[in-house]
Amino acid sequence: YILPQPDVRVNQVGYLPEGKKVATVVCNSTQPVKWQLKNAAGVVVLEGYTEPKGLDKDSQDYVHWLDFSDFATEGIGYYFELPTVNSPTNYSHPFDIRKDIYTQMKYDALAFFYHKRSGIPIEMPYAGGEQWTRPAGHIGIEPNKGDTNVPTWPQDDEYAGIPQKNYTKDVTGGWYDAGDHGKYVVNGGIAVWTLMNMYERAKIRGLDNWGPYRDGGMNIPEQNNGYPDILDEARWEIEFFKKMQVTEKEDPSIAGMVHHKIHDFRWTALGMLPHEDPQPRYLRPVSTAATLNFAATLAQSARLWKDYDPTFAADCLEKAEIAWQAALKHPDIYAEYTPGSGGPGGGPYNDDYVGDEFYWAACELYVTTGKDEYKNYLMNSPHYLEMPAKMGENGGANGEDNGLWGCFTWGTTQGLGTITLALVENGLPATDIQKARNNIAKAADRWLENIEEQGYRLPIKQAEDERGGYPWGSNSFILNQMIVMGYAYDFTGDSKYLDGMFDGISYLLGRNAMDQSYVTGYGERPLQNPHDRFWTPQTSKRFPAPPPGIISGGPNSRFEDPTINAAVKKDTPPQKCFIDHTDSWGTNEITVNWNAPFAWVTAYLDE
Repeated sequence: YILPQPDVRVNQVGYLPEGKKVATVVCNSTQPVKWQLKNAAGVVVLEGYTEPKGLDKDSQDYVHWLDFSDFATEGIGYYFELPTVNSPTNYSHPFDIRKDIYTQMKYDALAFFYHKRSGIPIEMPYAGGEQWTRPAGHIGIEPNKGDTNVPTWPQDDEYAGIPQKNYTKDVTGGWYDAGDHGKYVVNGGIAVWTLMNMYERAKIRGLDNWGPYRDGGMNIPEQNNGYPDILDEARWEIEFFKKMQVTEKEDPSIAGMVHHKIHDFRWTALGMLPHEDPQPRYLRPVSTAATLNFAATLAQSARLWKDYDPTFAADCLEKAEIAWQAALKHPDIYAEYTPGSGGPGGGPYNDDYVGDEFYWAACELYVTTGKDEYKNYLMNSPHYLEMPAKMGENGGANGEDNGLWGCFTWGTTQGLGTITLALVENGLPATDIQKARNNIAKAADRWLENIEEQGYRLPIKQAEDERGGYPWGSNSFILNQMIVMGYAYDFTGDSKYLDGMFDGISYLLGRNAMDQSYVTGYGERPLQNPHDRFWTPQTSKRFPAPPPGIISGGPNSRFEDPTINAAVKKDTPPQKCFIDHTDSWGTNEITVNWNAPFAWVTAYLDE
């Protein structure tokens, strides 16, 4: 049975009573259309007329808006009908209006990180269900010998010019990055920063004893150990990062630098548990970008842990400062894309501009230490106090300059540093801190303009350069924009930014051209078949459906995998370039750096 697409598109989970509530109606009438809101018993509780908006460019749908923000009566199973529209689908999916819409969702979003842990068995009662348990992956046993003794990549033309000695490292632990079993410092960097930033913001606002920020708040093995659970989860990744740093003994010429990634020699097929992975694994060479991600996140970790585990915090800071000095000494070891740099057993994560990473690392080190060395560096950076509104603007070439609206990604990180300067007390002039906050609000203002132009009220719109359309992970751009909108609301108190967040989350949970909730376990049409080695029931009945709370990368009109190429015509509007199929890594992969902002946003909205 294929669920029909209703004419009225809503947030399929529901709306907060006091929050902004807008539905998008697919209708080619140029006149307002009557609508009725009914409760679960079928009784009309509200009615009105739509606002026609015409042709929506990104979806090529003719749409109207239906704003019912003033209706705040809590209830379950509300739905819309269009009594004068002669259509078999003149209704909406049912939805709720209640205060706890995001309460469980934030925990489910955070549980993703436990599920993605490497080097530890995933077991009950933490896994959420027996079907999601699995043995520890990559721990030094057959068939892959795991991550206890991983050799460096053999020197060849692929990495010509990058210093590389032969040694092996124990790089157990950390999170599997995405649908594969690779572990990548740059992608892990922005993900772990986002989780720690959630905690840091909560602590500054006096919320550190609430929800996932307290000890015992999350369902993980470390609960009730005396430390905030979200920091425990982040520490799992930070401890792995430490193992990726080159020691003096291994190679004095690049000591302090950090390996870019570790992954399989060749891509494995779907339907592959990590402990069954047959591929040999290699450390890819060091990179300046990975080293600066390391410096930034370990400096951030140091200040958050100093009151809980001062020994761990001091070690983080020492290693972060060593990494900073190493990056200054080797400022141009780029992770460049070459035909084989994917391994081909892992993503390349190529980035040949690291000015943004230098700025971000300097910001984190300065806020943690107060040292003039870092203060002088960041104040002289071309990225000082910058919050991008669009990728690649202001001449900032970077790893993810893809023409789309957005603020930060794994390859574009200056916005992370600016948030830290705006959030955490530091020694910068008060006028500069206010400017950072103003720049955050200005970026958000530009995205609010996009929302008003978009039929489905989302803060991105298709790229205007020759690449056009929506890129890989388009949903993640929206999530990161929502983090910035959250800070704009924190710093200004202007509710328009909160409204922008409600619009963004409603798009992701079903108010879109696909009538698709892009989150597993939530909505009438939830995501069901992400691109993942384990949660892949389409591959085999042996493998389980995914747990709830995982977000898909979403529409990608650049046709990067064979499945979307076969299923969708090339002239399909960008917002409809999506297929909920396990083989579509271009539209339906899942990653740590997409679920981290999803956790940030749902926790914020639940406050």
